[in-house]
Amino acid sequence: MDHFLKHEEVRWADLDPNFHLRHSVYYDYGATVRIDFLHQQGLTAQFMHQHSFGPIIFREECVFKKEIRLNDVVSIDMRLQKATTDHSRWTIQHNIFKNGNILFAIVTIDGAWMDVVKRKLTHPPEEVYLAFNQMPRDVSFEWIT
Repeated sequence: MDHFLKHEEVRWADLDPNFHLRHSVYYDYGATVRIDFLHQQGLTAQFMHQHSFGPIIFREECVFKKEIRLNDVVSIDMRLQKATTDHSRWTIQHNIFKNGNILFAIVTIDGAWMDVVKRKLTHPPEEVYLAFNQMPRDVSFEWIT
């Protein structure tokens, strides 16, 4: 897969007192894209619950480039930047565009998988490995050693 893209329209509830997109919505857009991708790969909340694991985020960062306003339609992509060979740890970058190709923000997260019973990091099931192999990779992708 060379890219995974989702479109969102900015709603009134997404705005801050300055009438532009509230900072936390950028992170919500990234999470929505990631969860949609995982769901399409069969990694649903039910699957994770049945296998007692889930994602954990260590770092989440957004670089804001331009304002996004009410009724703007934005596109959010997702690219794997770094990963261990078993995909137990990873870095994913989301680019948020308006008007198709104008970059408005970059959201980057570092994460891993957690055993939700033991509350410890874990190696994910084979299905995660297969799903992450389908995830679009950034041109600067690198393996974590």
